Amino acid sequence: MRLHSVKSGLLLSAALLLLVVTAKALAVNDDYRQLRLNTFPELNATSLQTLDNSKPLYVKLWASWCKPCLEQMPHFQKLYQQYGDKVNFVAVNIDINEKSAEIAAVIARFDLSMPVWLDVESRLAVALGLVGTPYSVLINSNGEQVYSSHESDALLDGFLQRLAKGQQLPAANTATLTAAAQQQLLQPYLTGEHSLFFTATWCDWYLADSRPLMSEACSTAQKRLPQLAAKLPGPPLKVIVNHLWTDDNAVTEFKQKYQLKLPVTIDEHGVLFRQFNVRTLPVLIQIKDGKVLTTTTDFN
Repeated sequence: MRLHSVKSGLLLSAALLLLVVTAKALAVNDDYRQLRLNTFPELNATSLQTLDNSKPLYVKLWASWCKPCLEQMPHFQKLYQQYGDKVNFVAVNIDINEKSAEIAAVIARFDLSMPVWLDVESRLAVALGLVGTPYSVLINSNGEQVYSSHESDALLDGFLQRLAKGQQLPAANTATLTAAAQQQLLQPYLTGEHSLFFTATWCDWYLADSRPLMSEACSTAQKRLPQLAAKLPGPPLKVIVNHLWTDDNAVTEFKQKYQLKLPVTIDEHGVLFRQFNVRTLPVLIQIKDGKVLTTTTDFN
């Protein structure tokens, strides 16, 4: 993937889908059904386990600030009206950089009638291998992931139609991120002291229209990172960027844009964002032995 070569296309929405279509999904196991989600707007705790597990399942991961997500919503609602009696549908908002009013506005705009839930801890996103929204995951009645895509097209329709007809499609060949693998990614941050600046390579420009205040906050904080690193007491500052729509080329561009000499690490599979419950950007977190000591969001 070369994010730097398609940045303008991303702003036009459709190209975003092409950036992540080749990324590997993570295999679904029985545990994903028990992961906590919140209903919207009530914010009651729920999980996929509460659904009728004799039916196949369509999970769509989305965000209100994601332009391609909004483009796919009419098709998503149409599919729900067509197959909602035979397939469980859930629109799962990834709950990063979100506002309740914005989520409600999307529901009203597209007259969404399927359940809308929030992935408040990003655990489902990790379990399903989210690398960019929109992300559709089809799961058979055995709980096995049979198809995933960032597209909303005839191929998705074909898989969904066969599931709705009762065909027990085979599990897709996917890679699995085990609990041990997640622990390995976390291990360096579970001992000692760390100063971690969480952001995204795209939060300053991609959110300019949908989240202007957050976009400005990202730009301001990132311009001041060298000065912040020089003045911050304790361990050296590390920059952790969200893994969504991000590759090594995007990190290189990001470092050049802000003239950063600090280490910048992509948060593989979103494990650190989940562990330290990062829901908005940018944020500076200081931790000791895996426990959060301070959280800073105001960089003015």
